[in-house]
Amino acid sequence: MTQTYSNLNIDERGVAWLTLNRPEVHNAFDDSLIAELNAHLAELHQRAEQGEVRVVVLGSEGKSFSAGADLNWMKRMVEYDFDGNLADSRKLSDLMHGLDTLPCPTLCRVQGAAFGGAVGLAACCDIVIASQKAKFCLSEVRIGLSPAVISPYVLRALGERQARRYALTAEVMNAATACDLGLAHQVVEPESLDEAVDGMLATLLATSPQASRTTKALLAVVARELDSAATREHTCQVISELRVSAEGQEGLASFLDKRPPAWTQDPADRDSDKNTTEPRS
Repeated sequence: MTQTYSNLNIDERGVAWLTLNRPEVHNAFDDSLIAELNAHLAELHQRAEQGEVRVVVLGSEGKSFSAGADLNWMKRMVEYDFDGNLADSRKLSDLMHGLDTLPCPTLCRVQGAAFGGAVGLAACCDIVIASQKAKFCLSEVRIGLSPAVISPYVLRALGERQARRYALTAEVMNAATACDLGLAHQVVEPESLDEAVDGMLATLLATSPQASRTTKALLAVVARELDSAATREHTCQVISELRVSAEGQEGLASFLDKRPPAWTQDPADRDSDKNTTEPRS
């Protein structure tokens, strides 16, 4: 049986749990884990586009979220020539890009240390909930390297000024600091971490699946060019398409009718309501 270093499970709500499972090495990642995660993300991208997956939760087993690069992997890097290192780093870049561009909302559960590239994983997720025991560190400069591949995502999360400090000093951020700087969104006591994740999932699952996907794609476009005629026109196109869509019509109708929208109901309830809650045109 082939050994695996990560798990992917999708529950009946359409929540995908993507879990790093190398607790014996603090969930450090190597080329094998990166390949696994890239395969999982390709599947999730397709299933999210089809509406089968509504939210992805990225987490890990054990006391650490991820220690970053695996030591044995780093030892192999030393033997690579430039082209070998370039090919290797491109696979890590694919991982970050794939996570960042998943069509559905992504939620990162950080229970402990997130070092090196693991900071990139957190920065690529839409929402980060961290335990008070969590800590974050861009540790690369200590060993003569740079957080190069993850830098676009870390810079976006921290802002240029703070990213310069923590990338150049390799200081450890505690969970509260990470939250203050924008890398994490919520910090809770360790025993409340799963409850907080469940609460955020409930919030995300109460939203329109189509609107969530469209809004995430919209924000990516707007972030590239905040104020231009093309961007303004794109935002007008997006909201107009949503307003006339089936989910947009159902959302407006449910709001005006003061009832829950169809996507928050059980399938049996939706079937019983078909004759009484037609979308408005």
